[in-house]
Amino acid sequence: MAELRIRYFAAAAEIAGVEEETVTTSASTAGELKRELRERFGGGMDRVLRGGSLLVDGVVRRDDAVALGATVDVLPAFSGG
Repeated sequence: MAELRIRYFAAAAEIAGVEEETVTTSASTAGELKRELRERFGGGMDRVLRGGSLLVDGVVRRDDAVALGATVDVLPAFSGG
């Protein structure tokens, strides 16, 4: 078990009900964390995670096998124009 700082942005923050939290987790990879977040927050977070991305210590990571760092940012898909 490790402590992990998670920051949620936009729709992810709305679903989580917080913009930031520190959690104790057994997740050691991005994929394991995604699974935990889906279990905690349900379908809304599933949609965010499918279309969005995770930043692990400030770097975009799309590979579910990547090891977690100290901070993970959960970013929904953003549209621009």
